[in-house]
Amino acid sequence: MAKGLVTLIGGSGFIGRYAARAFVEAGWRVRVACRRPNVAQDVKVAGLPGWVDLVQANVRSPASLARAVEGADVVVNLVGVLFEAGKQTFEATQDAGAKAVAEAARAAGVSRLVHMSAIGADAASKADYARTKAEGEAAVREAFPGAVILRPSVVFGPEDQFFNKFASMACWPVMHALPVMPLIGGGKTRFQPVYAGDVARAIVAAATLEEAAGKTYELGGPRTYSFREIYDYIFEVTDRRRLKLPVPFLAMKPFALLTGAVFRIPMMRLFFGAPPITGDQIDMLKADNVVAEGALGLADLGITEPESVEAIVPTYLWRFRPYGEFNQAESA
Repeated sequence: MAKGLVTLIGGSGFIGRYAARAFVEAGWRVRVACRRPNVAQDVKVAGLPGWVDLVQANVRSPASLARAVEGADVVVNLVGVLFEAGKQTFEATQDAGAKAVAEAARAAGVSRLVHMSAIGADAASKADYARTKAEGEAAVREAFPGAVILRPSVVFGPEDQFFNKFASMACWPVMHALPVMPLIGGGKTRFQPVYAGDVARAIVAAATLEEAAGKTYELGGPRTYSFREIYDYIFEVTDRRRLKLPVPFLAMKPFALLTGAVFRIPMMRLFFGAPPITGDQIDMLKADNVVAEGALGLADLGITEPESVEAIVPTYLWRFRPYGEFNQAESA
């Protein structure tokens, strides 16, 4: 018998797919609410037939949110964007959207709300992403004081947009003629990557532990890395020889603003996906992305042995090697 029903708002995304599996394994029925259920059918394999359902919902539509959370015991808001596209702006999704989800959960009598934010959320930040994350947290706290807020560092896993992005850039055809990767800000920014599976386990714990109510947790993996070390590790795993060219933030910002503007064009996103970098992301790179000293973390949610980058990342970056899985000695 199921323990209850959890609604995952934005549950068809990267973290949502892990969270759906984690909740099913813990004995919960899962309702995945997303904008386009017709292209998210694969998330249903997270559980046996009847354990995972898909419904249409949009954080910009209060009526759809009300339908999505109706009858749920727990609501998890996973909606967020790394860059703005069309109506999916930072303000609409991470600020106003977070408020709308919290208000819908409160109106539905939900017992627990888990809100996904991010390390670096700061109302005074110059980066719109970080600022709206902080504003969303404040709105959630006001509407649903007992909500649990989770702030992960960079999340990694086979579908991530971090290790995969830089490994892909190192394979661009231009790299054969000019094998240089830009080391933004000199590569000094520090990260504490956390595995998507551990984030999912943290979400389940945040939804079920009584002592978690009303608290904020920062989620980071077992060690920190500088941007330079991240590059070195990717090049080692993918067997690519690339020079690291330090580029000051000031010099990188114009290019990032240009790419961010170009990728607002729907046709560009259709053919090339996400932009390589945006002006907002340059501003975010000016601050370290690590768990704050004294902050509650994974261990406080019962996760004492989080997965390491070294244990997981090679299992999916091998496809970027010059000769794939079986390459052993040759380099690009």
